[in-house]
Amino acid sequence: MKNILLICFVLFCGNSCKQYPANESHILIETVSGDIVLQLYPDKAPKTVAAFLKYIAAGHYKESNFYRVLKNENVPAEYNTGLIQGGIFHSNPSLHQQLKGTEHESPRQTGLSHTNGTISMARSTPGSATAEFFICIGDQQQFDSSRRTGSDGLGYAAFGKVVEGMDVVSKIQNKKSNGENFVDRLRIINIRKL
Repeated sequence: MKNILLICFVLFCGNSCKQYPANESHILIETVSGDIVLQLYPDKAPKTVAAFLKYIAAGHYKESNFYRVLKNENVPAEYNTGLIQGGIFHSNPSLHQQLKGTEHESPRQTGLSHTNGTISMARSTPGSATAEFFICIGDQQQFDSSRRTGSDGLGYAAFGKVVEGMDVVSKIQNKKSNGENFVDRLRIINIRKL
C-alpha cells in the first residue's frame, strides 16, 4: 500500500516537484493552459529581476492574464514566431497605474539577447517598465535595440528564459486573437518562486 501511495504521489507531483539549484532563481507561471518555468538572471539584470520578484512576493500576478500577442496568421502554429505579453494592465489597472518604473537595464548592459524563450519587460520609455512582461517565441533580436519604443534604441530589458513549457507558450500564442489582442484574455492563476 505504501508503494502505491508513493507512486501516486510521484505521478501527481510531476514537474512541480523538480528540484532546481539553490543558487538559481526559478519561477513558475501557472496558467489555465499549463505551466511555464522560468530561470531568472539576477547576476546580469539585478534591478529588473528584483522588481519582478517584488511584484511576485506582493501577489500582484494572482489572477492576472496574457492579453497581447504577436504572430503571423499565415504560418502554421509549429513554425510561428512572435511573443505573448501579460501582466496586470487589464486585470488590475488601478494598481498598474500606481507602480513606479524600474531603472532600464539595456541588453547592451546585460549581454542578454531576445532569443527563443526570453522573458523581457514591456515598456514605453526607459525606466517606465513595471509589471508587464513578454515572452519571445523564436529569436527576436530586434528587441535588443528596438526603435519601436521611440528614438532611444535601448531595446527591452531581458531578464530570464523559459526552461520548461515553451509548448504552453506556443499554445497560448495560438489562441484566437483580433490583431494584437487575444479575443479572450488568457488567465494567469499565479506566478510564484520555486
